[in-house]
Amino acid sequence: MAHALMLARRGLGQVAPNPAVGCVLVADGRVIGRGWTQPGGRPHAETEALARAGVAARGSTAYVTLEPCSHHGVTPPCAEALAAAGVARVVIAMTDPDERVNGRGVEMLRDAGVEVVTGVLSDQAAALNRGFVLQRTANRPMVTLKLATTLDGRIATGAKDAKWITAGAARQRGHLLRASHDAILIGAGTALADDPELTCRLPGLAQRSPVRVVLDSRLSIPPSGRLVDTAAQTPLYVFCGMEADPARAAALEARGARLFRFDVSASGVPAPGDVLRSLAEAGITRLLIEGGARVAAAFVAADLVDELAWFRAATLIGGDGLPAIGGFGLEKLADVPRFRRAAIAHFGDDVLETYLREP
Repeated sequence: MAHALMLARRGLGQVAPNPAVGCVLVADGRVIGRGWTQPGGRPHAETEALARAGVAARGSTAYVTLEPCSHHGVTPPCAEALAAAGVARVVIAMTDPDERVNGRGVEMLRDAGVEVVTGVLSDQAAALNRGFVLQRTANRPMVTLKLATTLDGRIATGAKDAKWITAGAARQRGHLLRASHDAILIGAGTALADDPELTCRLPGLAQRSPVRVVLDSRLSIPPSGRLVDTAAQTPLYVFCGMEADPARAAALEARGARLFRFDVSASGVPAPGDVLRSLAEAGITRLLIEGGARVAAAFVAADLVDELAWFRAATLIGGDGLPAIGGFGLEKLADVPRFRRAAIAHFGDDVLETYLREP
């Protein structure tokens, strides 16, 4: 099952709105077939593993990270395919929260005479597909807030000099984060200051660039900017206020951007909960937030950050530098958002700490 989970991880950022699933077929103590969800969500992991195993699948055991689907969609049910191939036993990490499945896959297998075991490495499987689970149960994607700061939590000098806080190896790791998420979000201020592309610029991974999302209440990003200029190649979603200039909206849409109109919250950005609901409905399961301080504060204050990816450089800027997270009106220490550190990695003198939100 650990091997199946490793295979499933290959699909992160590539399979939304489907889950990232891994499947390993074993017979007589050896692996006879492996599969993982393919880009775009199909073929499914079980279909891939069965194709590789061929007739050797009969009598085998399948280890699957998520309950095999039981409904007819673009492809037949995977539970039906496993039974038809003669698989004798299916070991499942976790049941599928999708209301179209949710136990029906297990039932279909058992009705076909297949032995089923559930709950093997279920916590690891749930963590891997947290985005899919949240999209199905809470109508929002999983949110990762990525920060790159000095030791004192600054993202730029007082003169707004921000390139580069961390060195090349850490920045490459940041691009790998982009490749494992379905979408990446910034505010209009970051878009105007940096004119970024927000693509994955690691060799061979350009096709894994996420959907770009900009919170731009007044539609201030220019049609000549790099985000808009590449909208036909890499999707661009722009969240704007109801009163945004119709002419600017038409200009962005003509270049390929997709606009979402919302009432603007007191923080000056569309309400984070509304943004996440719209992204979930658009099929996004994993969202990476990269800036800036006001946007970060809005999502933290709304208790909508599930994971922190905090890069720290071994440098100091001081109190006149720009903070990574803006103010959000906190008065009591008892009310602070709490996270637990889940991992730490070193890139020369730079450090990446990963934190998970405590319930």
